[in-house]
Amino acid sequence: MSPAQPGPRAKALRNPQNPQAWAASMPPLQRFLAACHADFRSDDDGAVASYIPELGKADPAHFGISLATLDGHVYEIGDSRIPFTIQSMSKPFVFALALDTLGAARVESVIGVEPSGDPFNSIRLNAENHPFNPMVNAGAIACSGLIRETKGENAFETIRDALSRFAGRALDVDEAVFASERATGDRNRAIGYLLRNSDVITVDVGAVLDVYFRQCAVLVTARDCAVMAATLANRGVNPVTGEQVVSTYAVARTLSVMTSSGMYDYAGEWIYRIGIPAKSGVGGGILASLPARLGLGSYSPRLDKHGNSVRGIHVCEALSSHYDLHMLNRSDDARSAIIADYDIGASPSRRSRRVQERNILAQHPDAVRVLELVGTLSFSNADYVSRQLARSPIRPQFVIFDLRRVTAMTPAGLRLLVELFHELAEFHVTVILSGVRRSSPEWNDITALTGDISNVRDFYLLDTAIEWAEDQIVYRYGGAIDFLETTELGEQPLLAGLTAAEIAELAALATINLYQQSERIIAAGDPATSLFFLRSGVVHVTLPDGVRLATLTAGQAFGEMALIEPQRSADVFADFSATAFEIALSDFERFRMQHPKAGETIMRNLAKLLADRLIVANARLDVLKAD
Repeated sequence: MSPAQPGPRAKALRNPQNPQAWAASMPPLQRFLAACHADFRSDDDGAVASYIPELGKADPAHFGISLATLDGHVYEIGDSRIPFTIQSMSKPFVFALALDTLGAARVESVIGVEPSGDPFNSIRLNAENHPFNPMVNAGAIACSGLIRETKGENAFETIRDALSRFAGRALDVDEAVFASERATGDRNRAIGYLLRNSDVITVDVGAVLDVYFRQCAVLVTARDCAVMAATLANRGVNPVTGEQVVSTYAVARTLSVMTSSGMYDYAGEWIYRIGIPAKSGVGGGILASLPARLGLGSYSPRLDKHGNSVRGIHVCEALSSHYDLHMLNRSDDARSAIIADYDIGASPSRRSRRVQERNILAQHPDAVRVLELVGTLSFSNADYVSRQLARSPIRPQFVIFDLRRVTAMTPAGLRLLVELFHELAEFHVTVILSGVRRSSPEWNDITALTGDISNVRDFYLLDTAIEWAEDQIVYRYGGAIDFLETTELGEQPLLAGLTAAEIAELAALATINLYQQSERIIAAGDPATSLFFLRSGVVHVTLPDGVRLATLTAGQAFGEMALIEPQRSADVFADFSATAFEIALSDFERFRMQHPKAGETIMRNLAKLLADRLIVANARLDVLKAD
């Protein structure tokens, strides 16, 4: 077989009739990680750490890679489930824990945040006699000391519990490594007593070092490291368990120090070439956390002269280079934040309205503006939204912000959006939010900032929001929406053009039914055996998945598709107490046979109603295409 010919597996994957091959195929990212593993596993540079005797027992051939996404999916390749001790990779997580446990002021008063330029175990403090940063041993021992000072005998269990919540599972300790570290940790003892002499540590140094040695001996896997890194990338929320592990303040400060100091005296080169906040450990692990993107974990115990995993660095370099993931090379475009921008003239609600209401709305098409947003509501995206709104020379009376496609809101973006709400209030413009449930965390974030703004309303469904805004326009310009108004058969558009005698004959065939609020009148899937003409009240038509198709008021027909379909395709519910004429389909067909011209008129009216609906649907598609 020549190199140009695809192999059997490639041919199978291209065969659409081969579902087994499709199911077995790899997603592109999994395939990339597998290629990295294959390319780098033969690299035998570096050596296993031996200054802690137990670490020297690691198998130098072990190599695992894992990547966790912010929606909780975890990719794995190689020895991703082999346990190894976390070592210095515990430092960022314990720093974040200290910030949340003791408060930023206490932690930041004794631990600096500047790079040291020294190896991780340097016995040197800064000009204030404090550790340079929490990523070197001095800073990490200081963090353990602060937690020991606060939690006493429970200090280590507090740390292990936090590390477990970052990983999404209970983590154990390698007691042999702990004993080995304690037996050979004289350099760390020297650091501990130096910190005690500088009043950074205020409790027993031996007890603090036991906490520190134990946290370094916690067992993790490459998969754990990926999930832990993704938790930092996800603003402190574990993407697998959904738990908020630490505050966003602690995450931002932790990632900042990881960026400048996470890779010790290789940190500058690392951030220049790779550009992803990261932390290594002499056990052979590296974790990298790209904010709002992913978490990466790798394990390979062969270390370079800086104490970093050789193969792990290769993986991070390849991932960053191949996918252009350097954090300072972001290419997000704020203009993509708005997926649709229109007014009710271009795309009204699905509510069927009477002539007077339609005339009023036609005279004020730009009174209601709708902005459908998508993606992350960031600072730049919220700014772009506000400028797009201000560009229009016509000030709307209502602005609807549809947030159902917004996947995340940054604090800065949300604050800027709420400031826009305040600005709109100054001009007496009513803001309507849709797509956010009141039970959601996002709603709590919004209401915490909106405070007493009186111009904000909310409806979960976008069409309900548009419908409510249209109602307000009708009221403001002298119209009335009377849900108690009663209409007769002669006012039905489906029966337009029939004579009074024909209408009277149909009325004799009809029964008048009363429906209570929320009562289901028609069920999708049932046989279509009758037609309905709404006499009073309001009903809505929805698909089985809950999507609202239309809202109907008195004078409108529903169930009319029975004329061309044998089975109901949608549900119909009463919004309020409603009455309707119901005519059995068999009686209606008999009437059409007895009055063929009337039958032709009814079918022509039905065709016009369907055409009008198609025009509205096309208008909605045009709105989306335009944006």
